[in-house]
Amino acid sequence: MNIKNAQLEVDKWIKEHGVRYFNELTNMAQLTEEVGEVARIIARRYGEQSEKESDKNKDLGEELADVMFVILCMANQTGIDLQQAFDKKLDLKTKRDHDRHHNNKKLK
Repeated sequence: MNIKNAQLEVDKWIKEHGVRYFNELTNMAQLTEEVGEVARIIARRYGEQSEKESDKNKDLGEELADVMFVILCMANQTGIDLQQAFDKKLDLKTKRDHDRHHNNKKLK
């Protein structure tokens, strides 16, 4: 599924199950909360913090999908074509960063 279709699926879900979009500020808070859950898993599973027993069954993929869902909601409600924005950003990063990363001695 491409990003455009994902946006359409989220919009359909909101209309069928969610009643309406939360306002932009609520979704920003929601995004922050979901990113925090991702950070908690990463810090404890891959970082130096020990993983609590209650966190061992947390699904990183599910948490990343929560982040993606909220981002798609925010794009929909603010009129952003995220596929177009992503393609533009990827093109920019490709042109700007290709040599920079290949020449970075820290990445060798």
